[in-house]
Amino acid sequence: MTQERGKVYLVGAGPGDVAYLTVKAYNLLVAAQVLVYDALVDAQLLQCVPDDCLKLDVGKRGGKPSTNQAEINKLLVKHCQQGKQVVRLKSGDPLIFGRCTSEIEALKASGCDFELVPGISSALAAPLLAGIPLTDPVLSRTFAVFTAHEPEVLDWEALSRLETLVILMGGQHLPEIVHQLVRHRRSHLTPIAIIRWAGTPHQQVWTAQLGNILEQTTGLSLSPAVIVIGEVVGLRKYLQPEKIDCQDSTTVKTSSPPAMSSNFSLSPLPLTGKTILVTRSVGQSSQFSDRLITLGAIVIEMPTLEIGPPSGWEALDDAIAHLSDFDWLILTSTNAIDYFFARLTTQGKDTRALAGVKIAVVGEKTAQSLKQRSLQADFIPPNFIADSLVENFPEKLDGKKVLFPRVESGGREVLVKELTLKGAEVIEVAAYQSCCPSGIPPAAELALQNRKIDVITFASSKTVQFFCQLTDKIFSNNSDASQFLEGVCIASIGPQTSKTCHALFGRVDVEAEEYTLDGLIQALITWATNS
Repeated sequence: MTQERGKVYLVGAGPGDVAYLTVKAYNLLVAAQVLVYDALVDAQLLQCVPDDCLKLDVGKRGGKPSTNQAEINKLLVKHCQQGKQVVRLKSGDPLIFGRCTSEIEALKASGCDFELVPGISSALAAPLLAGIPLTDPVLSRTFAVFTAHEPEVLDWEALSRLETLVILMGGQHLPEIVHQLVRHRRSHLTPIAIIRWAGTPHQQVWTAQLGNILEQTTGLSLSPAVIVIGEVVGLRKYLQPEKIDCQDSTTVKTSSPPAMSSNFSLSPLPLTGKTILVTRSVGQSSQFSDRLITLGAIVIEMPTLEIGPPSGWEALDDAIAHLSDFDWLILTSTNAIDYFFARLTTQGKDTRALAGVKIAVVGEKTAQSLKQRSLQADFIPPNFIADSLVENFPEKLDGKKVLFPRVESGGREVLVKELTLKGAEVIEVAAYQSCCPSGIPPAAELALQNRKIDVITFASSKTVQFFCQLTDKIFSNNSDASQFLEGVCIASIGPQTSKTCHALFGRVDVEAEEYTLDGLIQALITWATNS
């Protein structure tokens, strides 16, 4: 059998936001079998590839050692020779400071098929997104693009004579850049702009002059950044959308980019510009994420909970065999409903077996799941939390026999204790099991490591606990999760989840007033409006 021929696509990812990805690049991503990506690639792009795509992070960040170029070359050749469609994803354009030459030479030497796919370079996109023209009939008839990664090798005397300079990889060398330009007779009044995270909701723009930019940016992180130097920077205040309040060029300016057309509207969506990490169960519906997206948010999903069958069915099977002995069936989650009714079917029974058994559910979503099985809950406690179930129970519990299918690892101890104190006989049975996933999706890991998350949502205590377990693996040098969550809004669906957040993070920033996903969305809107 002839093996399918592989091919490597060296693809430019553009400045960041998926909206600036070329159509060809997108089509290659959605069909990729192997993705080899750099550190500055936006996390959103990693969600474009198929679920079974092999994702290889070869970038450097957070002080961690990078994959050396020789190893990257070997990876590309290896997977191409295995007949895979490989996307080598680089930020911006692959041939503008993309170090593609070595990779192309390795592919050619091994007889591998490859193709170059252009992307929008940040050297061009960042000034545009900041409202700075690189050319002007009077102020700038030419511009130069260069990297300041090694400032000592540059011809500063020649560069200082050019009207407009665009500098990549210069954030860490800003003092040397300013020193060299002023030293070679560039006026200290020359306007300068620093554009950080161009083309993303996190874009920041600082404008000043060569003489005071260092004072204005002391102590600030300026990477990754594009630096523009020249009189054209002064045109920014005339070219910005009217809704943006442009300040004088001698001051520091922070603004959001015109990443999408909605950003230009007079009434932007309430979550526009917010990147939200949604923790959820593996395989869970993305309806919550979809709602956030329609409100303007950028959503990155991070499964933090895997649901599966219990270690044994004996207790649940015995309870199902004696359903007529019970007065009440209590269901506190959609997982409990799914596994209970699936097992009911396995045992050769259907909903008729529940005749005479009243059903109490906790939560609107749980009630809706029950309705999908043509059953109506007899009791739904107010506030949608289990702790209010006993307090508001519709009848006396003395002598009542209650079946409580729940997660095998335990939980709801207070509920069981209170029911028992009220005189009920509670039979707890394991209906399903929850465990921590084996790893973090690359998109979520990349966003966390690059500190590009504004909000993390938690809809259960388990998701909080497993989130900490997962992040401990990639932030093992930190004493606790709070170090990399500084400045990130912790959003909880209700009191029990908040209690776990306080225990593990030391805080909760947003808690839903109505303990539902809709309530959590409303709380996020209120937070975003006031922040």
